[in-house]
Amino acid sequence: MAEKNKVLLQGNEACVWGAIRAGMKFYAGYPITPSSEIAEVASVLLPKHGGKFIQMEDEIAGIACAIGGSIAGLKSMTATSGPGFSLKQENLGYACIAEIPLVVVNIMRMGPSTGLPTSPAQGDLMQAKWGTHGDHPVICYYPTSVKEMYDYTIKAFNMAEKYRTPVQVMTDEVIAHMREGVDIEETVEIIDREKPEPGKPYFPFNYTDGAEIVPLAAFGSGFRFHITGLAHDKTGFPSNKPAVNDEMIRHIFNKVEKRKDEIAQSVEYFTQDAEVLLVACGCVARTSHYVVKQMRAQGIKVGLLVPKTIWPFPEKALKALSSKVKKIIVPELNMGQLIHEIERIVKNDCELILFENVTGEIFKTEEIYDKVMAVIKQ
Repeated sequence: MAEKNKVLLQGNEACVWGAIRAGMKFYAGYPITPSSEIAEVASVLLPKHGGKFIQMEDEIAGIACAIGGSIAGLKSMTATSGPGFSLKQENLGYACIAEIPLVVVNIMRMGPSTGLPTSPAQGDLMQAKWGTHGDHPVICYYPTSVKEMYDYTIKAFNMAEKYRTPVQVMTDEVIAHMREGVDIEETVEIIDREKPEPGKPYFPFNYTDGAEIVPLAAFGSGFRFHITGLAHDKTGFPSNKPAVNDEMIRHIFNKVEKRKDEIAQSVEYFTQDAEVLLVACGCVARTSHYVVKQMRAQGIKVGLLVPKTIWPFPEKALKALSSKVKKIIVPELNMGQLIHEIERIVKNDCELILFENVTGEIFKTEEIYDKVMAVIKQ
């Protein structure tokens, strides 16, 4: 990476730069700690890049407005934290059933409720998957650096456009507020939604004809169609026919689930001969990586798996490692959420140990080091 291309950015700033690079033209939201810089930076940069920024009266209106921007044909994003993410859930479900491309960013803080607004936590991992009602797939990226905030925001837009679905970017306060060098001029792949051909009949949900991802026309572009939060047929108009609903739900679910091994991403460190494996995300992964390097220098066979997608979880990568290691330690800034998905995948392959932290502070290096040593000596 050429030094001349590097820009010192905060994680939240990098998110906005990534969104603009991906083609974002509309942002709607409401400020909330610790995500507020995303809205602030977007309000300054977006108009300079041909886009529109609007601050709504609350988080519910923010995502509703962003959905409207996407339906009008603009790549759209909204961002929030803890309580605001809860408020967005109903409209997030609307975007799922209506198959609206959208990026939703959640900068986690400690809860429940108002909790500690300026403190890091990882309490929204399960809410990202199960927060809305009904069956739907979830794509959720978890960056662990400022550079990844930039990269995965771009990727989130690409996946939203490619699969006609809302995509989440979720990280903790530490990653959002730290500053690192980012190359914002490098070549990146940009995916735009497929649009229908003019002059031909258009059905926005025409998967009944075998199409997995149906082209999406913009309102006002000459195509007449209907969008609803109700169960619907290929025209978009409501239907209560059992076969139609069955086909709709399976389509929404399978367009991501069938590709989950392709979408799921993770990074491994020192796992070739590891006997003990750490699985960690975000700022905890950064501390764990330092500890693993330190222990490897001492000849201790410890490895690290860092999921980059929380949903879909990198199941194959974890399963391959769980069959080789003796123990897996899961350090989390919560009372245990990630470990539930790990338990589902690992089953009885090896011993699982949760290392929780709900102090409102990040793990200290020595805390993770001492925990791993205690587990090894058991």
